[in-house]
Amino acid sequence: MISENTRVVKAAGVVGAATTLSRLLGFVRDVAIAWYFGAGFSTDAFIAAFRIPNLLRRLFAEGSLSAAFVPVFTDYTVNRGRTEAFALARSAFRVLALLLALITLCGIMLAPWIVRAIAPGFDADKLMLTVTLTRLMFPYVFFIGMVALCMGILNVLGHFAVPALAPVLLNIAIIGAVLLVCPYMSRPVIGLAGGVLVGGILQLSLQLPVLVRLGFRFWQRGRFLHPGLKKIGILLPPVILGGAVYQISIVVGTLLASLLPEGSISYLYFADRLVQFPLGIFAIATATAVLPSFSRQAAAGDFKALQDTFAHTMQLVLFISIPAMVGLIVLREPIVQLLFQRGQFDARATQLTAEALLYYAIGLWAFSAVRIVAAIFFALQDTRTPVLMAVFSIAVNIILGVVLMDPLGHGGLALATSLASMLNLGLLLYALQRRLKTLEYSSILRSMIRTATGSAVMGLGVWAVARLLVPTANESMGALMGGVAACVAAGLVIYGGFSYAVRTPELISAMAELRKGIGRK
Repeated sequence: MISENTRVVKAAGVVGAATTLSRLLGFVRDVAIAWYFGAGFSTDAFIAAFRIPNLLRRLFAEGSLSAAFVPVFTDYTVNRGRTEAFALARSAFRVLALLLALITLCGIMLAPWIVRAIAPGFDADKLMLTVTLTRLMFPYVFFIGMVALCMGILNVLGHFAVPALAPVLLNIAIIGAVLLVCPYMSRPVIGLAGGVLVGGILQLSLQLPVLVRLGFRFWQRGRFLHPGLKKIGILLPPVILGGAVYQISIVVGTLLASLLPEGSISYLYFADRLVQFPLGIFAIATATAVLPSFSRQAAAGDFKALQDTFAHTMQLVLFISIPAMVGLIVLREPIVQLLFQRGQFDARATQLTAEALLYYAIGLWAFSAVRIVAAIFFALQDTRTPVLMAVFSIAVNIILGVVLMDPLGHGGLALATSLASMLNLGLLLYALQRRLKTLEYSSILRSMIRTATGSAVMGLGVWAVARLLVPTANESMGALMGGVAACVAAGLVIYGGFSYAVRTPELISAMAELRKGIGRK
């Protein structure tokens, strides 16, 4: 019988591969936006307007709705059968659709007040444009919320690829809008907002046929309010807040950045996009994959297996996120230059975006680990602990942001987000130790020390290669691309060689799974 650790690795691989495609297209999307709009008036307005629906996308589609729904749906599937579980899912489908429709209507009506709250420093013209864009994009919340529910159902049923591929359609829609719609509009940024809405419709359209093929009939009659909804409803609000420290911190950063010089919001946005790449491919993918496993073990009361799976997953995530953090720090400026510096995005924008990336990257390992620790609390249906830690961490983030934005500008806001996430992780780990008395962090700590050592060696090697091969002047894009590619290749060889030399368990187990997969072909 397949072990939970193997199940998690395989599922994380599927989600990670699909997410890689999505993130790559996401970079193409951001490059297109940076090329066409630059970092200024229209981009600031679009990013501020997209913050609310994008925040809800990340909260719903990347964890929180699934974190509340999956444990309950898994319990019904395991203990009461698929028929009753599908009855619960149909009820959730209808109730969620109604709630999201009401939220969307309220968002459209309250857009002026929402924008004033998240961007109080905007002048009248930028404020008016941001309100218009917010109203155009707010219906995206409805579609992405329904996509999140579909994702939870499919993941419990063992299907991970289709939900993970859904964001690809959003990126394609936005890229299409930049290239095919915006140039022909008197206000091009309006076309960009339209691309977001079309992307939401396409994402939901991708999920529904797969659910139907698996036997789920969302139109079938049944109770509107299933008894299982009460438990989901109790879990959902604190789960959203408990998993939202990073996302709410980003919104706080937008609010404070609106008080800084023009372009600050854009610099933070593009830097955040770079951090989201490894975060999405590894941490979010692994958290998505491990939640059903945590839920099965918690429902069965097998806490020893739960602890083993948790330790294995944490070690795996840190094994990837720590070297990714080091790589982003060392190569921050050439990466930003390679991806974004063209058109209206000039050298100064590159320098200021790289500054924000430095401070965001410092917290990448904590952003990643928080996802896994929060998932185990959600599987245990303990929502009180994450919400308390989240509220405290958000308050600290706001205080740090206000203090650090004066000496460090927009970089101080990014640093505040990283520090708040580290604090949140520490508090969650302490609480988990008290909840699971026999939980041992020694293996995780040993793995982290090995990983940090290997990452430091890799960082020095990459820095040396960058000094030799990455151009410092305005040379051709080909030379810059070749230099960055050489640095990345050197980093992979150095880190992989170090990990193999010290027999890192995470690398050895990954190689074993790869050999098994090749052997089956």
